Amino acid sequence: MAGNFSFDQLKKAVSSGEIDTVLACIVDMQGRLAGKRFLAQYFVDSAHDETHGCNYLLAADIDMEPVPGYKAASWSKGYGDFVMKPDLATLRRIPWLEKTALVICDVLDHHTHDDLPHSPRAILKKQVKRLSERGYIGYFASELEFYLFNETYDSARKKHWQGLDTASPYIGDYQIGITTKEEGVMRRLRNEMEAAGIPIENSKGEWGPGQEEINVRYAEALDMADRHVILKNGAKEIAESEGKAISFMSKYNYGLAGNSSHIHNSLWSADGKTPLFFDKQADWTLSTLGQQWAAGQLKYAKEFTWFLAPYVNSYKRFQAGTFAPTKIMWSEDNRTAGFRLCGEGTKGIRMECRIGGADLNPYLAFAALIAAGLAGMDEKLELQKPFVGDAYQASRLPEIPKTLRDATETLAKSKMLKQALGEDVLEHYVHTANWEQFEYDRRITDWELHRGFERY
Repeated sequence: MAGNFSFDQLKKAVSSGEIDTVLACIVDMQGRLAGKRFLAQYFVDSAHDETHGCNYLLAADIDMEPVPGYKAASWSKGYGDFVMKPDLATLRRIPWLEKTALVICDVLDHHTHDDLPHSPRAILKKQVKRLSERGYIGYFASELEFYLFNETYDSARKKHWQGLDTASPYIGDYQIGITTKEEGVMRRLRNEMEAAGIPIENSKGEWGPGQEEINVRYAEALDMADRHVILKNGAKEIAESEGKAISFMSKYNYGLAGNSSHIHNSLWSADGKTPLFFDKQADWTLSTLGQQWAAGQLKYAKEFTWFLAPYVNSYKRFQAGTFAPTKIMWSEDNRTAGFRLCGEGTKGIRMECRIGGADLNPYLAFAALIAAGLAGMDEKLELQKPFVGDAYQASRLPEIPKTLRDATETLAKSKMLKQALGEDVLEHYVHTANWEQFEYDRRITDWELHRGFERY
């Protein structure tokens, strides 16, 4: 839970006039920051203890439409408050906003002040606690991909998101010459995130025109999820201040590469000094613990796919020959795999889950991967041998769910997730998935109009 700014430092900065605004933010179900802008002096005097928000924020869709049918919040219950409890360990300066600091808040029940079980941060904290009880720390890193456009969000909207001008006109994967043209945004993004306490390792061009990847230094699971959501929010704000736009959609254009969020994960000792996945004598140098962890993620991948791909659009990314996986299997170093072993033979050995898109909520995704890994350990699962070859062409491998509807059905039936997350929590997110499908099913798309307006 590491920011880069102590509460004492904040008080001094407020007194000197260096900081005049504090953003107190929760993370909603979509993985977005939501909250309040406080006059900094008031935050220091009072609101650092707690503030409040409407509980519909964790019962609304991406359009902020209150969704009927949730047990946790509804019109019949009056949409009351929940508590937003600042986690002061997450305080940080936000360099791209003038005189501004930010803090992540936990969401608590208004009456009991316990963590609200269906809050994304609470869901991850519960799984982190399960690791801690066994003497483990989960280290995670999420690679984020996105498209950078020579458009503003307003201009993209006026074009109906068609014919958009990407920051480069052709694919520049790893090409320095192309990415130099994009440095106005990317240099700021790297440096200002670093200044905000989010250590950036590198950025690079990706496999699409104007597509970028940015890599954040690995961290404990909760820290990494906090970094992930601040990075996404800040990237859009920095781009907008430069007259550009960024999209994290899984698949914004049928003919171009999708945006992924590959998730690297491993377990270490409680003091953070001993890698628990590394064993020189083991097959693939992956310890028995690591093999069980990976086997659990493979076994339950279909059940938790929704946590990695939460929208109808997410499933458009799973196309053969696009570096997005279509099959549930693992490989030692194979980018057609759903899971890839990285760092073999080193202390940095880890599993990379390649299923997730850049539209995922990291708290939910990390929690699901931890729950599945722990299930693999508890069941003492054996890890199958690694796949070799082109997984796209291997017909006998189990497939990633092809649609949101398929993923929702497997999610709803998951006994493992029901036990790990809690029955009410699982029901809450199954309802979220069903609502997304319902909204899509009743809408008329541009594709339907193109095919049917004249020809039907």
